[in-house]
Amino acid sequence: MGKKEFPDLDVVFRGAVSIARRLQDPLAELVKINPRHIGVGLYQHDINTKNLERSLKNVVESVVNYVGVNLNTASNSLLKYVAGISSNNAEKIVEYRKQNKGFVSRKELKEVYGIGPKTYQQAAGFLRIFNKKDPLARTPIHPETYEQTKKLLNNLGYKVKDILKKDKLKEIKNTLNKLELKNKVKDLKIGLPTLQDIVNSLKKPGHDPREKLSEPVFREDILKIEDLGEGMVLKGTVRNVVDFGAFVDIGVKEDGLVHISELSHDYVENPLEIVQVGDEIKIKVIDIDLKRKRISLSRRI
Repeated sequence: MGKKEFPDLDVVFRGAVSIARRLQDPLAELVKINPRHIGVGLYQHDINTKNLERSLKNVVESVVNYVGVNLNTASNSLLKYVAGISSNNAEKIVEYRKQNKGFVSRKELKEVYGIGPKTYQQAAGFLRIFNKKDPLARTPIHPETYEQTKKLLNNLGYKVKDILKKDKLKEIKNTLNKLELKNKVKDLKIGLPTLQDIVNSLKKPGHDPREKLSEPVFREDILKIEDLGEGMVLKGTVRNVVDFGAFVDIGVKEDGLVHISELSHDYVENPLEIVQVGDEIKIKVIDIDLKRKRISLSRRI
């Protein structure tokens, strides 16, 4: 994928671009990686490749559609995971975007060759546009319920564009918090679950569900393995769990290993009973092998 995007760049520079993009938006960049290269466990290569790819594809689709995709910045690789959009559709969308300097509203998606009514219906709610012309496009609210959304806001004394103003948005949130939704269902002619989704979306326009995830905390004075010292107590993120322990990212190039015997003061039969991928844990450095670039860690602090 990197070679296709940057054919004139050296592989080292393509790698640097990829790392930088992972910091900006991990999801948008990681979807480009071939499943066989992601390293999901010690026995990954014992798993049927097609089954692994199918399972990972389902997980990625779920995450992409949950988070939403910026229609004006998403790559082909990311767009193809949006419900209803094929690889061919994704390429057409990117091409249209280049020729027209971006999308200004969701309904403009219909002008892309190959995007029919069904595709639009499936995909529109998962696509985001951040501008003033289509304020609701920054929310998961589907265009099919735009009219009901506008009517709801009008009944409360607001306009759709008010969700872009901080002071007005605060008022809207307070008003919606006091609203009896059941009394509005009949008037708006929509179901209660749909109305609840609309209200939640209006309270947080442009909300990214990933924002609530805590970021790993690394020490600024430790950037490479040579900066480590035995006895140091650090925080790290579990990157992989195997039969003999867990590999932990502590902010240097090399992940450290917490051997199964160092995961707990008690006997551990299965590391997964103690830690999971993504866990943030407190660990102590117990050994550093500079020659072999190996770091031994312990949770027995």
